[in-house]
Amino acid sequence: MTESEIYQHSIFQPVRSKGSWDRALSELPDPHPLQSWQWGEFKSRWGWSATPLALQVRDIPEEHPPAAALLLKRAIPRTSISVLYVPKGPVLDFNNAALRRVVLAQLESIARIQKAAFVKIDPDVVLSWGLEGDRRSPIGTKFVEELKARGWRFSDDQIQFRNTVELSLGRSEEEILKAMKQKTRYNIRLATRKGVVVRPGTAADFYVIANMYIETAKRDGFAVRPLDYYLDIWKTFYDDGMAQPFIAEYEGQPMAAVIVVHHGGKAIYMYGASTERERKRMPNYLLQWEAICWAKRQGLEMYDFWGAPDEFTESDPLWGVWRFKVGFNGQVVRHIGAWDYPARPFWYWTYTTVIPKYLDFLRSKNEPGA
Repeated sequence: MTESEIYQHSIFQPVRSKGSWDRALSELPDPHPLQSWQWGEFKSRWGWSATPLALQVRDIPEEHPPAAALLLKRAIPRTSISVLYVPKGPVLDFNNAALRRVVLAQLESIARIQKAAFVKIDPDVVLSWGLEGDRRSPIGTKFVEELKARGWRFSDDQIQFRNTVELSLGRSEEEILKAMKQKTRYNIRLATRKGVVVRPGTAADFYVIANMYIETAKRDGFAVRPLDYYLDIWKTFYDDGMAQPFIAEYEGQPMAAVIVVHHGGKAIYMYGASTERERKRMPNYLLQWEAICWAKRQGLEMYDFWGAPDEFTESDPLWGVWRFKVGFNGQVVRHIGAWDYPARPFWYWTYTTVIPKYLDFLRSKNEPGA
């Protein structure tokens, strides 16, 4: 029996329990925290409905699905239309061409049945590695070709970071530190000499971290959600043992913080915040180093710095962040990014073109004159 015949009658079915979902993800390659049951529950409290879907295949036991997708759904206000989103998914072995085709076909069918304007996917499929992207991934290249051939469109709305920097933890702490750029090693040691102390945090620190995060957003000019949004997701991950905060302090006063989210064999530096206090003491360098060491001691295999520029030029909004991360000597990983399947082309065009232009117009009318 060929692979195509094996998957011929497969279908995505809802998963009803957290235990079943956790087991399904644990047997699949590289499941992301944004595909977790916890993320679905959290997003359900913030305007989305979440449906964990597992691919059921003839002759494969129900508890061992070859693919999974946490599907988020949100209605477009004042319409009968919705949008669908699979954050950092679907999850499957992307080396399996027949399975790729079946999963895409299933998601396309779901979008049509649910009368969605489109379904967006954002899988962690590597397109290339390295600063110049010269080491191409054959699987990523092939998958992009397949998406285009099926009518999927590369999305201008990337939501999650398309590129990132990953640091392998399969070496000793001494080897990892030695491989960093000299300036980064110096700043890590400087922070220690200047009295910076990094401690593991608890849920009791989240309110302080959230306020630091908002301060960081104002200083660096990026948009943030309501404070309660962050308190909710951090507590959700923390209570399930998926998140660990770290606080950098000087003389007992918090200066900076990170929240590391871990799932599978990877730790992700998903949230970071800092104040203007004592920045010359370089707390962020020691903070990252302590988080890296913690991840290694937990037996995790990779530390993901969560975000890198789309284009490695000084005009990219993430250039300043990149200059900090590059010193840790991780590997640049470029993913294929987010792709949309426009199940209802008119509504897709309205949602992605007309509505953004209208909102830009309203914002321009509300801006004060020169």
